[in-house]
Amino acid sequence: MKKFRINILMAGLLVGTLLAGCSANASTANYSDTISVPQSNSIVSSSEDETTSQDGALGLFDYESEEASDSTDNSTNSQASSAEDKNSDSSKAASSKSSKSASSAANSQSAGSANSNSSSVTKNDAASSPASSDSGSSSAATESNSSAANSKQSAQSSANSSSQSQTTENSTTENEKTVTEVSVNTSGILDTSDMFSTRDLTQTADTSEAKKITVSDGKTIDITEEGVYVITGSAKNCTIKVNADNEAKVQLVLDGVTITNESAPAIYVVSADKCFVTTTNSDNTLTVSGSFTSDGDTNTDAVIFSKDDIVLNGEGTLNITSTDNGISGKDDLKITGGTYNITSTADAVEANDSIKICGGTFNIKTSKDGLHSENDDDDTQGYIYISGGSFTINAASDAIQATTAVQIDAGTFDLTAAEGIEGTYVQINDGTVNISASDDGINGAQKSKSYSTPTVEINGGNITIVMGQGDTDAIDSNGNIVVNGGTIDITAQMSSFDCDGTAAYNGGTIIINGSQVDSIPQSMMGGRGGMGNMNGGFGGFSGRGNKGF
Repeated sequence: MKKFRINILMAGLLVGTLLAGCSANASTANYSDTISVPQSNSIVSSSEDETTSQDGALGLFDYESEEASDSTDNSTNSQASSAEDKNSDSSKAASSKSSKSASSAANSQSAGSANSNSSSVTKNDAASSPASSDSGSSSAATESNSSAANSKQSAQSSANSSSQSQTTENSTTENEKTVTEVSVNTSGILDTSDMFSTRDLTQTADTSEAKKITVSDGKTIDITEEGVYVITGSAKNCTIKVNADNEAKVQLVLDGVTITNESAPAIYVVSADKCFVTTTNSDNTLTVSGSFTSDGDTNTDAVIFSKDDIVLNGEGTLNITSTDNGISGKDDLKITGGTYNITSTADAVEANDSIKICGGTFNIKTSKDGLHSENDDDDTQGYIYISGGSFTINAASDAIQATTAVQIDAGTFDLTAAEGIEGTYVQINDGTVNISASDDGINGAQKSKSYSTPTVEINGGNITIVMGQGDTDAIDSNGNIVVNGGTIDITAQMSSFDCDGTAAYNGGTIIINGSQVDSIPQSMMGGRGGMGNMNGGFGGFSGRGNKGF
């Protein structure tokens, strides 16, 4: 009997061991299936400010099919287990998966932070954002996307699917970017083939690794490293000063900022390869109310003053009030988006080498020029290119003036000034241009040796010019006038056209004082019709017998 009892006990222990082993194997299989997810493939492009992240679509689809099959098998196997065991296994798998994703995200952020302090980006505009400025940041962004993709896969087989789907949705929303589309005219007088990089055109900054700064009274905020900086708050006598390496790209993101200074710029770029000033969907106000003081030999005479290339973009509004210039760039200045309300006693927007605009809304009131590009040391520099945007400019002098050339490919313009548009070579290819002027509507004047003959060339667009009284010219050139297309509607009590060289009318429509003409009338001191036709009205004459206007 004793031996029989021992045999029964041993048999019981053997059966218990076998059952425990089966349960453990089943639990281990379920855990392994849950965390076995494929990594997404990432493609990092080093061209023209772009970084692209892409999921391996085929691998993802195959995995989802396998996941569905595994889920079916797991469901069948789980029927042999108790409800308590099933919930325990599911919770364990979800918890382990969440832990793995959190760990990956933490490592990603840590790697990004370590690289954000180093200036390892190349000088060209190959970095569209800090995420593409260096390999570490790119990897961080890629791992973050992979983690979100893994969370989504885990959600298909875990009880926490709703919260993980929300995480993926938020990541997608944060990665959305607004990019201005620009179509340039490559057959114009300026080389427009490489004017704007992708980062120039991107209106939303990548703030995933940005440093946040709150402005405060009486402080100078020194920025010495490449990166993205989100600026908030309100302050008096505060200057954001960028003094970084000459290969560094610095992006200042204005997020509801108000700065009022007495004598110093609100934003002062001393050194950088390029500085971006980007507005969020917010109102931002920068004001200098007193007389500007110089920084050594540098005459810092603008609310935003940059000694290097500067780009303004964004989705918000920037209000600028200045006792001198509004925005001043000593190299190239680009504006690709945003709304700008500028009041200044000197030039509202000025740059030494060039002003390039492809988007934005501009409301300008100035006691000097609206847009002004001039290099005092080199008269071959200083041009203005516009391929989009809405401009309402009220200027005491010139609405738009460039030393070398002004090329307009698109945009809407309402210009009230002494002179509407002035440059050595003025070319209008498209756009809607309304000018009300008291001197010259459009003026081709010899300001640069880049062009041997001043020229006004009109190839397209709708141009309306209303001239004030006195010795005025609607379209004036110290050289030639060429009309190849477009519609020109002039109201002029004195001279409609005035050129010292050749006037060529090859196409388009010209209307002067309500009457369409078939040639360009030649003015003579704003006089009446010449000997060829005594019916010539105000605005010019033609010696060929045509009616002058």
